[in-house]
Amino acid sequence: MADQDQLNYEPGVARVFNSREETRNYYNKIAKIYDVMAEHSEGPMRELGMTLLDVKPGEKILEIGFGTGHCVVELAKAAGPDGLVCGVDISDKMLEMAQEFVNAAGYQDRVDLKRGDGETLEYPDGMFDGLFTSFTLELFDTPDIPKFLAECKRVLKPGGRFAVVAVSKMGKDGVIMKAY
Repeated sequence: MADQDQLNYEPGVARVFNSREETRNYYNKIAKIYDVMAEHSEGPMRELGMTLLDVKPGEKILEIGFGTGHCVVELAKAAGPDGLVCGVDISDKMLEMAQEFVNAAGYQDRVDLKRGDGETLEYPDGMFDGLFTSFTLELFDTPDIPKFLAECKRVLKPGGRFAVVAVSKMGKDGVIMKAY
């Protein structure tokens, strides 16, 4: 039986019923195979999102839901040696893998990664020139999305940029839609 919260959203808006702990456990479990599972289908869309974010040298960028760290490294490359890229991800295993990837790329001096859920960001107000998130918004339950977006707005500088890559219901239902 649906509770009252479930009834307050428009038809077709899928709710997320996994707890943060269940989500963390899931991504910890699939971390080692995540790139094989997602790179072909998600990679081109993430690249487009980063292109649209248009990171400039010296900027401070936050990625929420950095996964195995591919975008973090690309963002750090774009921000250059005077920039800073911070990231939060809910998964301990993704954090470990991303940190290894960052270290191998030689960007550990300009990248700061933390475990977190994105709904509470441990950064000062107005710290970032840009925010990036890809295939992460879908992990928040509908009532939590406004809280997440408010927290993003808080840490973004006035006039800052926010690139969101997300699943859309437009187009054909494919493997990605079924997975999410």
